Amino acid sequence: MPKSKRDKKISLTKTSKKGLALKQKIVDDVRNCVEKYQNIYVFTFRNMRNEKMKEVREQWKPSRFFFGKNKVIAIGLGRSEAEEVEDGLHELSKSLKGQCGLLFTDCSKKEVTEWFDDFSVEDFARSGCKATETILLSEGPLSQFSHAMEPYLRQLGMPTKLERGVVTLIKDFEVCKEGSILTPEQAKILELLENKLATFKLILKGRWTKGEGFEQISSKDEEEDEEMNE
Repeated sequence: MPKSKRDKKISLTKTSKKGLALKQKIVDDVRNCVEKYQNIYVFTFRNMRNEKMKEVREQWKPSRFFFGKNKVIAIGLGRSEAEEVEDGLHELSKSLKGQCGLLFTDCSKKEVTEWFDDFSVEDFARSGCKATETILLSEGPLSQFSHAMEPYLRQLGMPTKLERGVVTLIKDFEVCKEGSILTPEQAKILELLENKLATFKLILKGRWTKGEGFEQISSKDEEEDEEMNE
């Protein structure tokens, strides 16, 4: 009887005992999921929001989302044909690049791809994000803000003053320019204006299925991410 691929022992070196135990647990968890589920999807993400991701995990139970260090996860899957715990998994390991995660599931390809295509959550952009549009404010009153907010708005860099108790811009003000990287002050101003420029999105990159192997998945969102990172 041939020896199971899952029984292969891989050395985890250059780490402390505590770190080694944690890495070994990740490897074991990955291999347990490989054995339990029929499909594995690798995905990247845009504007990760941990609170929203918790909701996604709950929605997808009993499927499992998995995040961790790519190199350790790759060890669990198998980095080469000789190491892989199931046929074709080393091809999936090769796609673990940058910020990404895995979805272990028994759901159909149609169900998974349609959900990923439809899922998106608008949120406030954070400092360090790239502005997706130019936001301009015209000179004049900003009636949405109370008079008590005026000193704080000036602190954020907005050219404001109080006129008869109303917060007023004394000149036109560009909050952000499309393509520029947001500063902490700009991100806060956008939040105060209730202007959501960020979208939390999960983007499929590939799929592995038992008995079928690995296939890459191209999407419009992935192409847009590549353009944004150029």
